[in-house]
Amino acid sequence: MEILADLHTHTIASGHAYSTLSENVSAAARRGIKLLGMTDHGPSMPGAPDLYYYGNFSIIPQMLSGVRILPGVEANITSHEGELDIPLRYLKQMSIVLVGLHVICYPGGNSEQNTEAYLKAMSNPFIDVMVHPGRPEFAMDLEKIAYTSAQLGVPVEINNSSLSSEKGGAWSNCHYFARNAAKYGCPIVLGSDAHFWDRVGGLDLALELAAEAGIREEQILNYSPSRILSYLEQRRRHRC
Repeated sequence: MEILADLHTHTIASGHAYSTLSENVSAAARRGIKLLGMTDHGPSMPGAPDLYYYGNFSIIPQMLSGVRILPGVEANITSHEGELDIPLRYLKQMSIVLVGLHVICYPGGNSEQNTEAYLKAMSNPFIDVMVHPGRPEFAMDLEKIAYTSAQLGVPVEINNSSLSSEKGGAWSNCHYFARNAAKYGCPIVLGSDAHFWDRVGGLDLALELAAEAGIREEQILNYSPSRILSYLEQRRRHRC
């Protein structure tokens, strides 16, 4: 399977990433990526931009070097109630909204608290994709997350970065989640979570895990840019 969209990448604006948008786009074009998410961290992450950054996306070209850009955010869950660090008026303007848990932005909790925070964020109609549920820092009911994703139709990411040797302990969690994703048929997105240009479009470990777990091609939204764009359009059309 050839994946033509990478929805989870970071630029120097995130504060702990090391490439510009132009460098990421050039890397995407060389790898055959046709759709690129520009998803820098939300403002509760140290070093991340302030809110004004997210209000100026209109200056970004829709296409660069044959790559379509989706300006957005990786918003942070900041409470057990699933609250996010991006106000609604900014979420409404974004082309794509990813959401995840990060140690420095979230107070932490037990498995039940973490799971409920994640699921409450998933139920927010202004988010598009939930990311890296398998990170070992947060105990969660990964089967419940896969089941709820299938019920809500909100995709959950298999994060290539989480499977690297740099993120020790995540493989078993990610594999358990992926098996349940196959079981319940929930929608899946594969993301690089690139923080340097040479990782953009790097999805080999996520692809390997998806195949091993039995996730079907039709579950993976970003094997086709048109499928992702259709999903995002439908998501916005059905907001209340």
